[in-house]
Amino acid sequence: MSPEAAQSIADFLRQLGLERNLSAHTASNYGRDLRALAAWCDKQGFTDWNQLDQGHVRAFAARSHAGGLGPRSIQRRLSALRSFFRYLQREGVAKINPGEDVRAPKSPKRLPRALDADQMTQLLESPADGALGLRDRAIMELLYSSGLRLAELVSLDLPALDLADRTVRVTGKGRKTRIVPVGAKAVTALRAWISERAGVAKPDELAVFVGRNGRRLGARNIQLRLARLGLRQGLPAKLHPHLFRHSFATHLLESSHDLRGVQELLGHADISTTQVYTHLDFQHLAGVYDQAHPRARRRRANDKE
Repeated sequence: MSPEAAQSIADFLRQLGLERNLSAHTASNYGRDLRALAAWCDKQGFTDWNQLDQGHVRAFAARSHAGGLGPRSIQRRLSALRSFFRYLQREGVAKINPGEDVRAPKSPKRLPRALDADQMTQLLESPADGALGLRDRAIMELLYSSGLRLAELVSLDLPALDLADRTVRVTGKGRKTRIVPVGAKAVTALRAWISERAGVAKPDELAVFVGRNGRRLGARNIQLRLARLGLRQGLPAKLHPHLFRHSFATHLLESSHDLRGVQELLGHADISTTQVYTHLDFQHLAGVYDQAHPRARRRRANDKE
């Protein structure tokens, strides 16, 4: 990669962080994708971004696929390329955006896994040992009760909790703030943890959830703790923070069928993101159909033929 190409990518990523408030993880992925693009351009002998056209971008995507990248990763790579060239156009460096009409291969739609209600009850009612056990139970109860993302949970500070009102204020993607309800059992678990928290947390620490060192508990530590708890309970699927969010959304939709309401609670900008949770068991749907549809109702045994 030429020093000029490396500099333009660095400038773009810096500008992207200021404009769109992207997480460090997303910015890192974009940087990796654009460095892969620059390396591919070097192999083609390109010395200027303006040498790329749609055919070259399609070839780059095909090469990425042949190198083992899946459809979702290629979609992200093309998204990074399009955003980068929009930036170059604004800066007067590029004349066109060669990735504008290039699409990645469609990825198979994967339905999020969820624990059923019995598995969730088994998990949440397992014994809690000591202060950190109470903390872990409060984490699980809050994740399931309010459908929080892991990043939202990690960044949660004490002033964001209103246990009297049974609400929590969270800051989600794009730094958007929303207030979501907290269930009664989660409130009980949070009060039990907070009563123990003072003996663990540093005096100046505002984080709701802290580790042994008294400081904010990191995302990786939460992932590891939940995975161990899942193994201890013998759950069929690996326990991870997002599984609670999936279960929250699935169970709420199965009970209420209020897609818009669940969208608001999850903090989804687009309802199409929420629609992935509308999968219901086919046998359940078939039973509802048999009971409700006038052309599907079975005749009773004493009905006349």
